[in-house]
Amino acid sequence: MTDRERQDALLELLNTTPVEGGAVQDRLADPEVARLWQRAHGGLGTAEERRHLVRARDALQDVVRGGDPASSLTPLLKDVIAHPRLDPGGVSWELDVPADRRMAVDAVMTWSALQETMPGRLRPCANADCRRFLVDRSKTNRARWCSMAVCGNRMKARRHYQRTRDAAPAD
Repeated sequence: MTDRERQDALLELLNTTPVEGGAVQDRLADPEVARLWQRAHGGLGTAEERRHLVRARDALQDVVRGGDPASSLTPLLKDVIAHPRLDPGGVSWELDVPADRRMAVDAVMTWSALQETMPGRLRPCANADCRRFLVDRSKTNRARWCSMAVCGNRMKARRHYQRTRDAAPAD
């Protein structure tokens, strides 16, 4: 899996709790839907894997939103062991993780890699009514919304309405 694919998988995981119809939905709450999601993303689809994945998702959401420090992710990496592997390209590290925790640990490791290589690029959508996240891959690092077509358009329409309302003469 490429770095971009890992980043996209992390983003999809973080975005499994969108606001729909004014209420937060958890797309991993239904065991069958979660099993299909896990399998589609390379997981086993077990209930135990789902439990670890939801725990990692919730913790990562809190960290990315700034509500918890990065150190709050430490319990998710308990008993994970890294082994060096030497090949002609250099040293790489292989993680020794129980299979049912692999997806959760991969999510934390991908978050860490993003923090290192693209600091500040993983962030929550600027729309306060949205619970989604984005990875800003733009040159200027100024992306604000998870989707320009949805949240960006809504926010711009709200600002326009507010400006025109504020500029209207009082009766």
